[in-house]
Amino acid sequence: MANFSKSNVPQFSVEVYQNEFLPEGGREVNAIVTVTSTGGGTTGGVPLPGTAPSAADAPGRAADAAVVLMVDCSGSMDYPPTKMRNARDATAAAVDTLREGTRFAVVAGTHVAKDVYPGNGRLAVADAGTKAQAKEALRRLSAGGGTAIGSWLRLADRLLGAADAGIRHGILLTDGRNEHEAPEDLRAALDACAGRFTCDARGVGTDWDVKEVTSVASALLGTADIVADPSHLAADFTRMMENAMGKEVADVALRLWTPVGVEIRFVKQVAPTVEDLTGRRTEASPRAGDYPTGSWGDESRDYHVCVRVPEAGIGREMLAARASLILPDPTGAAAPQVLSQGLVRAVWTDDMVASTSINPQVAHYTGQAELAQVIQQGLDARKSGDFDGATAKLGRAVQLASASGNEETAKLLSKVVDVVDAATGTVRLKAKVAEADEMTLETRSTKTVRVKK
Repeated sequence: MANFSKSNVPQFSVEVYQNEFLPEGGREVNAIVTVTSTGGGTTGGVPLPGTAPSAADAPGRAADAAVVLMVDCSGSMDYPPTKMRNARDATAAAVDTLREGTRFAVVAGTHVAKDVYPGNGRLAVADAGTKAQAKEALRRLSAGGGTAIGSWLRLADRLLGAADAGIRHGILLTDGRNEHEAPEDLRAALDACAGRFTCDARGVGTDWDVKEVTSVASALLGTADIVADPSHLAADFTRMMENAMGKEVADVALRLWTPVGVEIRFVKQVAPTVEDLTGRRTEASPRAGDYPTGSWGDESRDYHVCVRVPEAGIGREMLAARASLILPDPTGAAAPQVLSQGLVRAVWTDDMVASTSINPQVAHYTGQAELAQVIQQGLDARKSGDFDGATAKLGRAVQLASASGNEETAKLLSKVVDVVDAATGTVRLKAKVAEADEMTLETRSTKTVRVKK
């Protein structure tokens, strides 16, 4: 385990869990890389490498953070009328949660995007006066028009980009499907915004598309969830904003260096949610690539790294990969800070017990990743009328959730299937399932539990 500590920067540590022993001819190495960030002493980013902390970096200040709240104001938000009122109240609660000094804006989203506060392409600085003005602007919001989420994200990107803030975050609320722009337009907007800011996305009610909302959170390294009852929005928005205000450092990358002949098969975040990062690699050097991890506060996350090494004889050993946490210098003038690092090893042995043992962390998260996959496959099969396939996949999900102690997912599954025997995965599909229950299971399918120590 290695760690890095510096004034105004959270302390990062990396721990690697693996069975490094391979049999003769063995080539696949799996490791769980646990990254933990604790106590930076600031609330708004870190000084650039080689620079001194400014007054804005003093404890209790959030001058290096910027947040844009995107509120769905399409016509469907008026059905029932309480939905729009709940959305206004929730956004007001989030505004109240902003720390003094945070820069922020409110965007009203329909088939076009409009920055309703403070307006004119600017961000306000949070204090008692600007918060009151923002809440007054929220009271004037009304429902009408269509839904074009890509345009909301592009406006948020322009606002956040102009702020030159260390922590750049969006919160997006929608109640409907993205019907007023083509799917490729939303995809292009997500591609354009990826790496520029993080974004939490929420679907309210049950008339929105789960895959659209989760695609926003996935691309922008945020969270996605359902708020089936609009009256619960204010509490959810307050929690989201509190979490955003807790972020202390942004743009951290997981850098993997591998020796010649080693191939990276995949890199996945596996806790607190499953997120495949393999395709998001950017080359850092001929033997190293960076995988984005987004913004960090006081938290811990787990990553599953799988590499393929060259064949070697009994008794040989090698460094299979070096995992480092990297904080780049956004100006490009200085070398990136190495916040922490850990090593993934490969050792060839003729000890069959050693080489066939599966590390408990690797086994656990392999199961959690499969759990997320079979839930999605089972729900898709159910929607398409393949009830045998749905029963098999959701039964496997029940089995995995039970074995891993993922009680929350097991509870959600029990609303979609009748569990006959959790240990064997024997289930029956329920004849009637509430739409909110099915959407909740799908939206939260990627949430995992940590491995039991």
